[in-house]
Amino acid sequence: MSKRSVAKFIAGAALLCTASGAALAAAPTTATIISKEDVDKVLKLGVKATDHTIRVVDMGQDYQMSVAVVHRGSTRNPAPRPAAAANAPPAQPACGLAVAPAGAKTGPKGMLAHTSTAETYVVISGAGTLVTGGQILQGKMSPPDSEVTTTLNGPTCGGTAVGNFVMTPVKVGDIAVIPAGVPHGWSDIPTEVTYLSVRPDPKHVLPKAGFKYPGL
Repeated sequence: MSKRSVAKFIAGAALLCTASGAALAAAPTTATIISKEDVDKVLKLGVKATDHTIRVVDMGQDYQMSVAVVHRGSTRNPAPRPAAAANAPPAQPACGLAVAPAGAKTGPKGMLAHTSTAETYVVISGAGTLVTGGQILQGKMSPPDSEVTTTLNGPTCGGTAVGNFVMTPVKVGDIAVIPAGVPHGWSDIPTEVTYLSVRPDPKHVLPKAGFKYPGL
């Protein structure tokens, strides 16, 4: 290796060490506490929606994490849907399977698969049947400017469950860990189910760390 190459290598290593040191210096040094009162307030403020990002937290090591609370009403006695907008939104790109495999079982509609974010559910009230796995049939990607994409979960494929999915009854205290890309949804909610959702965001597809639910 020539003297010039050695000099370049040393300079590059020095820059790398400096950048690493700066990243470590900027890493968080305190914990973030989200109180039950915060969760209750977000549920009260967001009564017209189902999914609410409470905080997005800097975890250091170049990744962040979102904590959300989700409330879903009864599937047996669903609330009336709002009237459709006069101007239909533009068609979104297709995702998932175009055609179901021969003999594959078909499950509920409304399944979601988040391409960049995993989720961990912690049920805090109610109960329901959680559907996980399989594949999404004839899905559509979430619009790039939708709340799902920009705030809640990042790019998401939504559609009907098909294939080797699993239906699991869950109740208060149960935890579900759902990797990125795994379809999931609900098939039966007798009265309601509310759960915390912890969403690691290594690809930074969610709001920047420091985000708080409006009103907190």
